[in-house]
Amino acid sequence: MSATLDRILGLYDSERANATLGEVVTQRAHALQSAWLAERAGAAPTFVAAALLHDIGHLFHDTGQAAGGARPDDRHEELGWRVLARSFPPEVAMPVRLHVAAKRYLCATESGYGSVLSEASLRSLGAQGGALALEQVRAFESEPFRADAVRLRRWDDRAKVPGLPTPGFDHFVPFLEAALGP
Repeated sequence: MSATLDRILGLYDSERANATLGEVVTQRAHALQSAWLAERAGAAPTFVAAALLHDIGHLFHDTGQAAGGARPDDRHEELGWRVLARSFPPEVAMPVRLHVAAKRYLCATESGYGSVLSEASLRSLGAQGGALALEQVRAFESEPFRADAVRLRRWDDRAKVPGLPTPGFDHFVPFLEAALGP
């Protein structure tokens, strides 16, 4: 196994992966549920890897919360993208970078989308800038990986089910290896 995979698996085996960040599942369970949804949808290995790793940026931050459960925007999508782009192709890294923008985009363009967001996701939306403004919508729509980011965002929203049985990280190592390439 490569040093990159060892580091990723180590992060998801760490205490930080036990954090819920205000959600009803841990970061580890959320990652596994997202990847499981992607795999069940027949996504390419790179896309399953993106679903598994989309919130990896949270694992590099202190997981504390301010009073009242509020957290400042930690820009986890940018940190995750910067880390992943060193080893993974854009098909993995770019949907990770854009998944928060995809939430903001869907809030701006899809009536009722906010009703599918968890309470924690709604709280973080404010810190992340809220729904996109019209010029931001146009900019997002020009992004090459926008459709992948929106699809990832929908899995992200659904991957918050307490106790949902999923395969473990060992199951997803081949997807990560395929995404890393030779």
